[in-house]
Amino acid sequence: MIEPLLCVKNLHAEIEGKAILNGINLEVKAGEIHAIMGPNGAGKSTLSSVITGHDGYDITQGELIFEGKDISEDTPEERAHKGVFMSFQYPIEIPGITVNNFLRVAVNENRKARGQKALSTTELLNRIKSVAQLLNVDMSFLSRYLNQGFSGGEKKRNEILQMLMLEPKLAILDETDSGLDIDALKLVAEGVHAFKSDENGIVLITHYQRLLNYIKPDYIHVLSKGKIVKTGDASLALELEKKGYDWLS
Repeated sequence: MIEPLLCVKNLHAEIEGKAILNGINLEVKAGEIHAIMGPNGAGKSTLSSVITGHDGYDITQGELIFEGKDISEDTPEERAHKGVFMSFQYPIEIPGITVNNFLRVAVNENRKARGQKALSTTELLNRIKSVAQLLNVDMSFLSRYLNQGFSGGEKKRNEILQMLMLEPKLAILDETDSGLDIDALKLVAEGVHAFKSDENGIVLITHYQRLLNYIKPDYIHVLSKGKIVKTGDASLALELEKKGYDWLS
């Protein structure tokens, strides 16, 4: 029996005393893609923030298990070093830090935390070139300040670049399709397909079905009022596109 990469058990969480998650149960195994869908305010982004350890969210009940160990008390950095990655819906701008320098520090800090030797400048550059070529990213892009002046598509492309460079065990993509045109959407999908393997898991958080035209999930979970109210295969997204979410409330 394959043990889950991520196991969320009866998870309850709140922010500033307001309950947002009301008993989430979710298992993600290596090699699987899970899509989390639901109306605005259902708790989708809160779930991703709680898994990755963002400040402001308090777990009041339940368990958060990653590779067999409870990570609910770990800092975001500790979770990242263990292999948890999150692509933000609204990536922040970091003036003064180039994409290239950010990748260099992030990759080598992860390697250090895992007891691995830091990559040399040449090794790192070769890896960046390979991933950038895959995503059709011009090398001049790497000398720009992180997300500063980036279009929506460039921000999302940059986060997929980070994901492929960091090689996490679990990638959580929070509404990565938000604001993207079709070409950018296809490029993001290509990056996700390049990342997917039998060694990692992916959680896609999306409001619309269109991303799932390019990335076929193994499971779709619908959140409503902080709970998963329905789980199905990829066909569930088409049903939601036709009926909306009200019929599940």
